[in-house]
Amino acid sequence: MSRVRKAVIPAAGLGTRFLPATKATPKEMLPVVDTPAIQYVVEEAAGAGLDDVLMITGRNKRALEDHFDRNHELVTALRRKGDERRLAAVTASDDLATVHYVRQGDPLGLGHAVLCAADHVGDEPFAVLLGDDLIDPRDPLLGTMLDVRERYGGCVVALMEVPDEDIGRYGCASPAPGSSPDVPRITGLVEKPAPGTAPSNLAVIGRYVLSPEIFDVLRTTPAGTGGEIQLTDALRALASGTAPGGPVHGVVFRGRRYDTGDRGAYLRAVVRLACEREDLGPDFRDWLRKYVANEL
Repeated sequence: MSRVRKAVIPAAGLGTRFLPATKATPKEMLPVVDTPAIQYVVEEAAGAGLDDVLMITGRNKRALEDHFDRNHELVTALRRKGDERRLAAVTASDDLATVHYVRQGDPLGLGHAVLCAADHVGDEPFAVLLGDDLIDPRDPLLGTMLDVRERYGGCVVALMEVPDEDIGRYGCASPAPGSSPDVPRITGLVEKPAPGTAPSNLAVIGRYVLSPEIFDVLRTTPAGTGGEIQLTDALRALASGTAPGGPVHGVVFRGRRYDTGDRGAYLRAVVRLACEREDLGPDFRDWLRKYVANEL
């Protein structure tokens, strides 16, 4: 089996939930404490050994390219000041991976964004990482998914157990009867199931390891939920065996995940990560305790 070397990061969304902040700034560049959300995702890919990263972008996303490029003027100024701490922070993103870019053009959904990577990926397996899900590096997920792919082949999706009342916000996996509770074989997938119709409480979160056959399926996948080409629909064909490229397995993730998909979740992610920082955490936690005690 081919080793997975490439990662695809869809980053073409308009970020309307964060307007007006995202009117001129890509949502992916919003800081989570003091690091853009997109950098956490690239660091995760690089940490799993994926040093070839393709970002699927759109209009007004030039800041992404600038962030992962060298800023010679800033580096020179920091060196002259002898500010090694900030210099290290600025240059940390320069050599994480070889980063490529392609524009999606029309906002036709996640499946279409993945299809935009076909020419770059070719006939190799690849990973897809969504920027709304930040995975704590102390709880590695992508490396486990790559191991499962080497063991079983096909595709691997990241899953998370969620309350029944929340499953309608996610794609939902149907595990094969009797399969492993930690690495279930998936027989079906439903995008945002209606209340009472979900086949399980296993929600698909934003990490995938995909076989290249997914591109052929996506090319013939009609628009689904929301009038968009859904990656879930293509994976369902592979999971059911109606298209080559399977099987599909899941990895049930029970570690630390930071959701930055909406304003409330984003704020909670910032607070959680700030509390855990050695340089910020002690003072910030002390202030937070006093604020909660006095104001709430």
